[in-house]
Parts: sequence; structure tokens; C-alpha cells
Amino acid sequence: MLYAMQEYAYHLATPMRLAARAARDMLRSPSNPFADTPFARNAYAAADMFSNMTRRYGRPDWRINKVMVDGHPVRVRKVIEWSTPWVKLTHFARDRSDLVRAGRRKFEPAVLLVAPLSGHFATLLRGTVETFLQDHEVYVTDWSNARDVPVLEGRFDFHDYMDHIMAMLKAIGPGTHVVAVCQPGPPTMAAISLMAEDKDPHRPASMTFMGSPIDARLAPTTPTILAEERPFAWFKSNLIHTVPPPYPGLMRRVYPGFIQLAGFLAMNPEKHQEAHKQYFQDLVKGDGDAADKHNEFYDEYLSVLDLTEEFYLQTIDIVFQQHLLPKGKLEHNGRLVRPSKITDVALMTVEGENDDISGVGQCQAAHGLCKNLPADLKELYVAPKVGHYGVFNGRRFRDTIYPKIRDFIVKHDNRAIEPVETAQAAE
Repeated sequence: MLYAMQEYAYHLATPMRLAARAARDMLRSPSNPFADTPFARNAYAAADMFSNMTRRYGRPDWRINKVMVDGHPVRVRKVIEWSTPWVKLTHFARDRSDLVRAGRRKFEPAVLLVAPLSGHFATLLRGTVETFLQDHEVYVTDWSNARDVPVLEGRFDFHDYMDHIMAMLKAIGPGTHVVAVCQPGPPTMAAISLMAEDKDPHRPASMTFMGSPIDARLAPTTPTILAEERPFAWFKSNLIHTVPPPYPGLMRRVYPGFIQLAGFLAMNPEKHQEAHKQYFQDLVKGDGDAADKHNEFYDEYLSVLDLTEEFYLQTIDIVFQQHLLPKGKLEHNGRLVRPSKITDVALMTVEGENDDISGVGQCQAAHGLCKNLPADLKELYVAPKVGHYGVFNGRRFRDTIYPKIRDFIVKHDNRAIEPVETAQAAE
């Protein structure tokens, strides 16, 4: 019912939103002689804010067509290497001839960036992808919005997520380096544990976990406390809703993205209020650059996706309430998941000192679980004065965190490196 009400409110506001857009365009029209008056500037800012606050934010574009490698532009094209109704394994393939011109004459490590499936689209990692593309072949898990997947496609739960991780590693090939950002940490470690136990030749060369709740019992934060204090039945009764028409996933039971977004906003309401006040003032002053930066951030931040009922509830149960992975009780298809079986997959954990979502200690718990992994294959880093999003994006990530991950990957890259020219000649 809540989902239908949200849709009704959106459509109810449509006439006012269209009127606000028309007023905004008229107020800033070059032919309007009053466009630069204080009244017109304030009215324009108000109309623009109303229009943005009531519009729908769809899946953002990746907008990655080229990257700079050692000062040289390298073209990038997006290739779907493997897919199911639930995910597209997206390869950001760099042009090899451009790489040769940039002085990169050998293939560089392949990295699978496991994007969070926790409310935002994978494009939240756009900056992360661009940074990794400087030195790696990058693959990303571009997860689907559950409301767009017809019910005839079946369920998608925590264990399906694990199966998808294993299948994507096999699709990329041996020697891949996995980088899991936040939420994917527990299911990704579980998947790699099974591959390690089976001596699967496609198990990764290394795994890096960034701000992940490997053991959510450690360093409690507001989200983990909420998950532990509320009974499981509360989440099912209050947070799960049915997808209404006209979406392809009609009648699918989901955890709606707009509820997750409300939770994100509620964690730092003053910050978002201040950002929008400043945006209004920038519009009045005519500071287009500052306004564009605001819109660029919130176009991404306010774009959210739905999670399937089973995946969301199992994540709450397995990761945040029963803590099955760190307790050694997680089972997958009747098999006990044992991280102790990981003996040759290098491990790195990255945490932010000021992370208010996954507190310091939750991620580095992975080192204790991989007790049979040699010390020289382990590395941990806690980034000073960095919050949750700063762990994988922004200036401190680019300047401080990424170089450490890059060096860690290079150190443990065990593939046979082939010159780019040789591969091109073979093609």
C-alpha cells in the first residue's frame, strides 16, 4: 500500500511540477526583461528546487567514455560480458592502441568491483571505476532494480548473490582481483571461501574489502544497532511492500529504494538541509558551477533501486542479527562456509576512521576469519579522518587509499602477463 501511495503522490504532483518548470524557464529566459531582478532570481530558485524535489530520479548513466593514463587520453567502451535478469557484468574495456601510446605495453590486472546492492545503483562507484581504470581492466556488477524484474524470473536471495559472484569470477577468468565495496563483503567472502575449498581455478588472486560489515557485532553504528534491536518480524511487516503497476516487476515483494533513501537522509538531515539552502543561494547569485556540482551529487544520491524481499530480509538475518559468517555457522546449499579454507587468496581490508555505517573493526574482522592465510598475504589499512563514502570515492580515496590498493594488487598478481602488441597481432 505504501508503494502505491508513493506513486500516487508522484503523479499528483505532476501538474505542479510542470508548472514550476514552465515558470523556471520563463523567469530565466533571455527575453524576460525582469530576469535579473531580485524577485525573479528568488522565484527562479524556488521553482527549480520544487521541480527537482518532486521529479523522479532514474538509473544514472555511467558517462565513462575515456580516462587519462599517464597524461594520455584512453578511450573506454562499455561491454556486457555476462548477465542474468539480476545483474550485468559490465567491462569498461580500454582501447589497447591508446594504452600502447600511453606506454602501457602489457595487460594490467583485472579487477572485479563488486558494487553494493543496498539501495543505490552501481553508478555510485563511477569515481571508483574511473580511478581503477588508470591501472586495471575493470569489471563491475551492475545490479538490477528489483521492480523492473518480472515475477516470472523467480526469486533472488543472499545465496543467489553468492552464486552470481562465483559465476562472474568464472566468466572473467583466473587471476582476477576482487574489490567488494561495503555491503557485498560478507557474501563475497563466503563465495570465495567455497571456491578456495574446492580449489577452483577461477578463485581470485586477491580480495579487498572496503568498509564491509564482515562482523557487524564489532564497533556498533546506528544502522547495526537498529538491525539488532528490532525483531526480524518488524522488518518484514514494516519495510516490505508490493510493486504496483506500471512496473515490469508488478506484484513482486520488495524493500523499496525510497525507504532506504529516507534512512540515508535521516542519518544526516542537517547536512542535506544546509546543502539545499546553499544550492538555493547559489541559484539566486547565479553561481552555475556550484549549482551544477550540487545537482551532479544529488542526481546520483537520490537515484535508488528496490531490493527483493528475500535478499533484504536474509541480509538482515544473516549479517546483522545472527552474524552467521563470523560465527562459522553460515551454510550455502547444505555446505558450511569456512573462510579458514582460504590459503592463497591475498586479503586486504580498508576502513575509514570516521565511518558511521561500518565502524572500524567490522571489516578487518576478515583477517581473523582467514586464520590459515599466511601473514604475508594480509594487509589492513584504516584511513584517517575518512567517512564511509570517502573509503571508495573522493580526493582522499584517489590520493591515499587507491595507491595502497593498487600496490597490493600488483604485489599479488599471479597471472602470466602478455604484451598488448602480441594480443593485438593474434587478433
